[in-house]
Amino acid sequence: MNVARKLLPAIITITLAATVPAVAGPDTSAYRLSEPGMLSVAITGDMPGLVARDGKLVGYDGEILQIAAERLGLAVKPVPMEWSGAIAAVQTGRVDLIGGNVAWTEQRAATLSLTDPTGYFRNGITGKTDAGWHSLESLEQKKVGSITGFSFLPELRRITGLQLSLYDSSDAAIRDILAGRIDALVGDPPVIDYAIAMNPGWGLTNKPFTDNDPDFPLLTRIGRQYVFGLSQDNQALADALSGEIRKLWESCEVRVIGKRYGNVNDANYTPSPDNFRVGVDRPEGWTPPSCSK
Repeated sequence: MNVARKLLPAIITITLAATVPAVAGPDTSAYRLSEPGMLSVAITGDMPGLVARDGKLVGYDGEILQIAAERLGLAVKPVPMEWSGAIAAVQTGRVDLIGGNVAWTEQRAATLSLTDPTGYFRNGITGKTDAGWHSLESLEQKKVGSITGFSFLPELRRITGLQLSLYDSSDAAIRDILAGRIDALVGDPPVIDYAIAMNPGWGLTNKPFTDNDPDFPLLTRIGRQYVFGLSQDNQALADALSGEIRKLWESCEVRVIGKRYGNVNDANYTPSPDNFRVGVDRPEGWTPPSCSK
């Protein structure tokens, strides 16, 4: 047997392997992560926002974040917790990110790195269908529920005669409105809409505020934004996620994702005419993304 001929294929294979460079994955070295290569995400448990299922993120924000993380070369680690402690967990580095119906506010922009919006919304009042409440005046002298830590709570407390009850979850608040312990609920619009759509027998409706009152901007502003929040020293990752979010808007993939979770209203994809982030956490010339398809 010709030994040289026998060895030749192996030599060629080794030579080719040595000369073909390995394909490098995305560079994640600029990101500040609690674990290398791993994006730890606070999971507060409400659909259709962001929850973990079978090792993947699902929900509207969940699918967007899963796609963005994969494109950036990051694995996702869900960390279940109550909403009331989620922002502090990001600030102290226990987790890297909060998402799932997290509203942009100036206060949050001052303490967190916030991404470009994943979607838009307008707050509303959840009540019995025959009540038809849709204004600030509707809540006067009423027993009203909301969620601990929500940004608009100071505005709710300013409504004349309103008696406020706080809950750790939307489920608990909905149970109390069905039981008659509270008259109305002001919560996350997509969470409430999703729950009502899944349970038409409840006899509940969620009507957006019609006031658009500048004295109550967090409650009534049109086109408020949902974002992901990261620590202030993780701006590079926030920027990278914003870039991936923009791509999903440009392709209108956000609407495809949204349809799976009942987000079919054009208002979910239409920004406010008031570009309120410019001069706060965005530079001149920045515009919020939109999709017209």
